[in-house]
Amino acid sequence: MNIITGILASVGAFCISIISSIGYFGVFLLMVMESMVLPVPSELVMPFAGFLISSGEMKFALVVIFSTLGSLAGSLVSYYIGKYGGNKLVLKSGRYFLLNKEHLMKTEKWFSEKGEITIFIGRFIPVVRHFISIPAGIGKMNIKKFIIYTLIGAGMWNSFLAYFGFVLGNNWETIKQYSDYVSFGVLFVLVVLIGYFVWKQVKKKRRKS
Repeated sequence: MNIITGILASVGAFCISIISSIGYFGVFLLMVMESMVLPVPSELVMPFAGFLISSGEMKFALVVIFSTLGSLAGSLVSYYIGKYGGNKLVLKSGRYFLLNKEHLMKTEKWFSEKGEITIFIGRFIPVVRHFISIPAGIGKMNIKKFIIYTLIGAGMWNSFLAYFGFVLGNNWETIKQYSDYVSFGVLFVLVVLIGYFVWKQVKKKRRKS
């Protein structure tokens, strides 16, 4: 726990220095990173931007616009990585992770039928939002719907965190204490789900053999 907390503190200091140095463009860049597979939580980026809004150094509307565009840009990069490289990677190396062509077909069907709600809700879940765009690309989700629901979900989440930081003012770091617990909780749930998935796949293989 102490190691993870120390890492988060270092990431937080990095985010603060970037925003303090290059302002709105810094918010944009950090949210590009946040929407890719990089350890930059929006729970650290947006509250500090909200604090700067409360001190008069930034404008709320511009913070939301730049952060949401950054979220979209990062998500699109991940989407196209999944779309043009994900299938080949799964077919080539998927057996090491108990993945196969059948899972690709299920992923494509899922994002064809439930992609909108998946992308929208995924933007509010710590850790998940770093990865959700890649399976959307693998599943070849409609790009227009992907953009629309990413903008809506990211815009709402970024606005909420920025406003939270604005309200807390100098106490914006309080958010980090709660976001740590939320992130750990989601990580635990994800580990359990992944473990369950692996157990099912192993059990399925044993039946066939």
